[in-house]
Amino acid sequence: DCVKASDQCLKEQSCSTKYRTLRQCVAGKESNFSRATGLEAKDECKSAMEALKQKSLYNCRCKRGMKKEKNCLRIYWSMYQSLQGNDLLEDSPYEPVNSRLSDIFRLAPIVSGQYCTSVPAGLLSKGNNCLDAAKACNLNDTCKRFRSAYITPCTSSTSNEICNKRKCHKALRLFFDKVPPKHSYGMLFCSCRDVACTERRRQTIVPVCSYEDREKPNCLNLQESCKKNYICRSRLADFFTNCQPESRSVSSCLKENYADCLLAYSGLIGTVMTPNYIDSNSLSVAPWCDCSNSGNEIDECLKFLNFFQDNTCL
Repeated sequence: DCVKASDQCLKEQSCSTKYRTLRQCVAGKESNFSRATGLEAKDECKSAMEALKQKSLYNCRCKRGMKKEKNCLRIYWSMYQSLQGNDLLEDSPYEPVNSRLSDIFRLAPIVSGQYCTSVPAGLLSKGNNCLDAAKACNLNDTCKRFRSAYITPCTSSTSNEICNKRKCHKALRLFFDKVPPKHSYGMLFCSCRDVACTERRRQTIVPVCSYEDREKPNCLNLQESCKKNYICRSRLADFFTNCQPESRSVSSCLKENYADCLLAYSGLIGTVMTPNYIDSNSLSVAPWCDCSNSGNEIDECLKFLNFFQDNTCL
């Protein structure tokens, strides 16, 4: 991982020197330092990057939910800061996950024209699947513990706020990082036949705290805000990497990696880019933002929003 690769690099004289130079270049870029510097400094930055391409640090990745995740991501982005621009092109900083999840959740794709019409009769229970999933969670010690850990901060009001959103988000990230997918996904992607079920599904992440806000920001502004946080930027890059739609593929995903897309989607929950079901009557999802006040960036904004709302890979 990037933490180990960084430690290893700092022990080698030549690698350490180039790495420190690159970090200064990144710090300068963030403060518009590069505009004032001459070609000599830019060449030095380029030289440092070229030299580090030969080191393990250049290809390092992080594990989602790892102990030093934020530190690992900070190191990763210091290497890739030069790739600024369209977020749709940013690589995921996370290691690929080997475990293939059951396609059972394909029975209830998030984005679909209508409720589960493709599901064979008998595969859906006649009860409330989302209620059943919540009960199953309570019977699993890990799921019950981490669910209680986010319910408390997400429902406890403070003196002048409806809840402590920061603590709520952190606890939600822990829930989706630590709880086995068969339990967490069971609650988040449960298939429904009526509004009572879909509303319970929508309420899974306590949206009044984790999702909604007084006003809806512009999606591109929200994206900029997300990019300033290492975890949010990384989870968003992971989502764009693993949820690229492709109509001609079997899974409707460009990489035929439907399970990885679900993992990337759930990874966004607990960041400022937290997505959720738009309402109880829809299977469309979106972050809490819209494209009003986009000016001449309206097309770019709609492209971003539609990657959530109309994504056939999800």
